[in-house]
Amino acid sequence: MRDIPGAWRRTAVGAGLVAADGSIRPTIFAEMSALAARTGAINLGQGFPDEDGPAAVLEVAREAIAGGANQYPPGRGIPDLLGAIAEHQERFYGLHVDPDRDVLVTAGATEALAAALLALLEDADDEVVVFEPYYDSYAAVAALAGARLVPVRLRWPDFQPDLDELRAAVSDRTRIILVNDPHNPTGAVFSPEVRAEVVRLAERHDAVIVTDEVYEHLVFDEPHVPIATLPGAWERTLTISSGGKTFSTTGWKIGWACGPAPLVDAVLAVKQFLTYVNGSPFQPAIATGLRLGDDFFRGIAQTLRTKRDLLGAGLRAAGLVVSTPAGSYFTVADAAALGATDAAEFCRALPERAGVVAIPLTAFTTPAHRDDYRSLVRFAACKRVDVLEEAASRLAHWA
Repeated sequence: MRDIPGAWRRTAVGAGLVAADGSIRPTIFAEMSALAARTGAINLGQGFPDEDGPAAVLEVAREAIAGGANQYPPGRGIPDLLGAIAEHQERFYGLHVDPDRDVLVTAGATEALAAALLALLEDADDEVVVFEPYYDSYAAVAALAGARLVPVRLRWPDFQPDLDELRAAVSDRTRIILVNDPHNPTGAVFSPEVRAEVVRLAERHDAVIVTDEVYEHLVFDEPHVPIATLPGAWERTLTISSGGKTFSTTGWKIGWACGPAPLVDAVLAVKQFLTYVNGSPFQPAIATGLRLGDDFFRGIAQTLRTKRDLLGAGLRAAGLVVSTPAGSYFTVADAAALGATDAAEFCRALPERAGVVAIPLTAFTTPAHRDDYRSLVRFAACKRVDVLEEAASRLAHWA
């Protein structure tokens, strides 16, 4: 039997899915979700909500299906959604975006990220600087593109990078600086100093900044600040986001990329050979969502903040040390106080011991840095309040 073709093997290796014997193993998410199903544990591992989004958004999708919006949409996206994305960028961030040239609708943010990296990375000498721990697709797509991933560690408990380490990571070989802010899996929101240094280094080394901002409306303290709004950043920044997290429609897979037309055109050139187009009836629905009133956007952040606090209290009651997140769905806790020296083993035992599922932070790291995160565990707060209350009760009772 032939070996796995090179590009796919590179991707599997980059995603950490190749076992010692060369076989492809399931992701930690699949393993933990299966464990939750087998044990009846509450699944706080995977980051998807268990409640539907706003009724007005859902109704537009129903009407679009009934009205015949079930065939291929335009390649860049339907004009109404392109316009809504441009309006959103100006309304919240003061960015003036041309909907006809500077915006592209994609199959979620994950496709936008994949198309961007495949479009902008040219050869094996190219490097992608990422903040570690990182969303697992980053390593996989960089590997598929044949580029080298260069991680910059985020440090417990605030998960801000050391600026000297960031400066050392960026060089003339850096093609892309990939910034996930608000950050998955740590829940960190980067400081103004970090954002400014990313722009300075990108200018100095002529790198492109690709940002993953899917949690942009799920921040708890200060308003979200896109890197593209900083002086000198727009010309070299591709901003990626989606409607999935904001409107609790993760299964719709409607995302977008915004930026200077040459960067967006490069992404389009790849995207048209990936999904081509996607989500006809969901595009007008997300356009409706982006135009909802300010009360909606304030409300979803406040609701998630309440859930974050509820989850954090349960984790502390169980004896874990908690890093309070500034944004996103996620809370990271240190299980070392409970004697845990291996987060993966801890997470595999937790469903039987406490009836709760979580994800080891080592699932989001390179092998070389796993010891830095060996006792850290990620929990998702994007569940119903009654579910979180039950999870908190189970954790406290187990403790």
